Amino acid sequence: MKHFTVPNIYRSGLISAIKSKRKLADRLKKDFTPTILDFGTVQILLARHFGFCYGVENAIDIAFKTIETNQGRRIFLLSEMIHNPQVNADLKALGVQFLQDTYGRQVIPFEALTGDDVVIIPAFGTTLEIQQLLEEKGISTEQYDTTCPFVRKVWNRSEQIAEKGYSIVVHGKPKHEETRATFSHASSNTPTVVVNDMKETIALAQYITQQKPTTGFYTEFAGRYSPGFNAEKDLQRIGVVNQTTQLATDTQAISDYLRSVIMEYYGLNETTVHTHFADTRDTLCYATNDNQSAVLGMLETPADIAIVVGGYNSSNTSHLVELCEQKLPTYFINAADKLLNEKEILHCNWRTKEETVTANYLPQNEPAKILVTSGASCPDAVVERVIERLLTFYPTAKTVDEMAEEFA
Repeated sequence: MKHFTVPNIYRSGLISAIKSKRKLADRLKKDFTPTILDFGTVQILLARHFGFCYGVENAIDIAFKTIETNQGRRIFLLSEMIHNPQVNADLKALGVQFLQDTYGRQVIPFEALTGDDVVIIPAFGTTLEIQQLLEEKGISTEQYDTTCPFVRKVWNRSEQIAEKGYSIVVHGKPKHEETRATFSHASSNTPTVVVNDMKETIALAQYITQQKPTTGFYTEFAGRYSPGFNAEKDLQRIGVVNQTTQLATDTQAISDYLRSVIMEYYGLNETTVHTHFADTRDTLCYATNDNQSAVLGMLETPADIAIVVGGYNSSNTSHLVELCEQKLPTYFINAADKLLNEKEILHCNWRTKEETVTANYLPQNEPAKILVTSGASCPDAVVERVIERLLTFYPTAKTVDEMAEEFA
């Protein structure tokens, strides 16, 4: 696999050593049990997989090299490079300006750009419309494009489906940058609609089976279907792709549900189902699958609480929180300073994105057992600082340096 240059400020000696050791012992990635870091009075149960993925490291590598090789030029990012506040703050500190916020709202007008400017495309990719706009201004989009290869894989899958005459159903968060980009690429080839969850999928199925008059489709799915979409015709043959950071089980359930509805409605069997439903296979990225599997494996180990670290607008991180809170009190934080003290934690509700303070969050038993993981855009250094902060609440616990020696 390609090696990327990632600034040392994002690395952790302890976590790098742990990941290296686990990789050597489990090259096929079949062991999803956590790494137990026994600090004495507290045990940190570290997920088997977490932190920077291939696409994120690629994006960071390109971004920092772009800054280094374009001194004196204005450098812009279309929106957040990745959904991590530390990385985006570091880029801003180096003079990078953001053209849009994470929801596509304009911060700096495109009219302010010139052909001499550098514009970095984030890991989520961008729409064909924005790409064309930049190219018309004489701004190269290829050299500074950090779009994740696994996002491109979805675009390619969508194009293959379109060539066979299927419409596309995208399972994704409608306002997410990646979903907007995938919708743009897919809809350039075939009729496309976005569903956010199973509730919306069931509603879509009612238009497929004509349980609801198709006229209602245009209101219920307003803003989420491609121009010229014909609900009566374009829902007869479909294939499902997804935003790469969705919950694997959710996408599979949505695909299975639509497939079964179509089989029943058209009287199809396993041999003939392809006439109305495309075999798209799962389009989640490997990191999303690995991180979710690692959390499920981690949750099989007895523990008191879970702490998930990452950007609050990170889709893949939010889904890790969702999994954890099904079994344990779970706290979603984006930095070590959200551990206010040994009594209080400032954490985020992954649904509403609102922060609240919870008191007496730490377990009182010894050793306290705390599960820790992070999203694919969270630096390992941030996770290490969270662990260090937790250890300050346990005065007799070993230090991170002492633990690192055990994995050296």
